[in-house]
Amino acid sequence: MKRFFLILPLLCAFGVNMKAQDFYDPYASPSQTPDSIRIVRADVPQIEKQAIDTIPSSDKYIKIVLYDDFTWEYIDEGHPVIDTAGFYEGWSTEMIHAFRGESLESFPDSLDLRLVDSLHNYSAPFLGKVHSGFKFRGRRPHYGVDLPLSVGDTIRAAFDGIVRYSGRPSETGGYGNLIVIRHDNGLETYYGHLSARLVNVDDPVKAGECIGLGGSTGRSTGPHLHFETRYHGKPFDPQRVFDFENGVIRDSILTIHKHYFNIHSHYGQTDKESKSASGNVYYKVKKGDNLGKIAKRYGTTVGALCRLNGIKSTSVLRIGQRLLVRKGTN
Repeated sequence: MKRFFLILPLLCAFGVNMKAQDFYDPYASPSQTPDSIRIVRADVPQIEKQAIDTIPSSDKYIKIVLYDDFTWEYIDEGHPVIDTAGFYEGWSTEMIHAFRGESLESFPDSLDLRLVDSLHNYSAPFLGKVHSGFKFRGRRPHYGVDLPLSVGDTIRAAFDGIVRYSGRPSETGGYGNLIVIRHDNGLETYYGHLSARLVNVDDPVKAGECIGLGGSTGRSTGPHLHFETRYHGKPFDPQRVFDFENGVIRDSILTIHKHYFNIHSHYGQTDKESKSASGNVYYKVKKGDNLGKIAKRYGTTVGALCRLNGIKSTSVLRIGQRLLVRKGTN
């Protein structure tokens, strides 16, 4: 936290309209730095004083503290560090998911993403035990983790970033009140089922900043945070990033493998298990099986099974017949 001390009559705080250019704005002119904030009447000796109020400035990361000796000072709480080179590729404030149509085949087999360094911090969006993970729930894929909470609990930004999407339940379907934040390493984080959204599209946010309040909006059976991690629009298990129960990240560098983007690949598997989970899955027909029973077992539909195997819904299954029930990504 940086402090820029200014000794001014208290009257100025209430009698003069402050302008945006009076404050350090990291998104304005590159030449405007904290050093450009002028110290007024620096010859006045420092004396012990007590803060009596804090008021916001035009920059949400700089506050003005008023003291009982008719002086004030700027308190710089630190700005998010965001490298915007290539940042807005595939940017959309209208669509929930960015990079629509980008094929997984174009992805490298693996890539390293910086999560934390000397300039970038992190914060668990909410501290708690994962109630429902990255997996199929019945026939519906669940692309994130659910963290139980109480309505009104504070939800925090996971990393520095800029809000790409902010939508209400009538716009987002099952997500309810939803915020999507893009981070400069290519990640996007999703915060769903909120009772309130406290940031808007294009707002910069800092890791740990309160962005919303927990709730139960959208397709929800009770208060919880639905949290997703996506890279170029493709979801992967958020538990590969966070240990939510202890509120820490797994590592400062996240290595993402292409097979992580399969709903059956999750944290805790070995690399071999994860690759196997993202490959083709076959089922050998047993006595008493039918297409409906097999489809339900694998969270798919009879129509999908028929398309995968080139058969009809009326086709007779043979005991020992090998059916492709899921097509892999590797």
